[in-house]
Amino acid sequence: QVQLVESGGGLVQAGGSLRLSCAASGNTFSSNVMSWYRQAPGQERELVAKITSRDITNYADSVKGRFTISRDNHKNTVYLQMNSLKTEDTAGYYCNAVVLIGSVYKSYWGQGTQVTVSS
Repeated sequence: QVQLVESGGGLVQAGGSLRLSCAASGNTFSSNVMSWYRQAPGQERELVAKITSRDITNYADSVKGRFTISRDNHKNTVYLQMNSLKTEDTAGYYCNAVVLIGSVYKSYWGQGTQVTVSS
């Protein structure tokens, strides 16, 4: 079982920055694929950024050049640095971990943290 706890959300003006953190329990963190997703009201949850165990990253086109995902395996934490925020970035942001347990991949979610960008 992996527990994920997000923090760092809040209210920010357009053009501002926030850094989200996701702390994970367990001893498999360094091998997990970690991702950030977001979901706005009435919309489907979408992938924002992903980082593999080898630090390979990919991003949604809408956030490329503005958001950066990173991980600290010593702290079992993944971060999402969000710069040049836009009102359309307003959403609940959710941390996801994909963990290999035996021969099965399991997906875990955090409870989410709200990001609100005002104009």
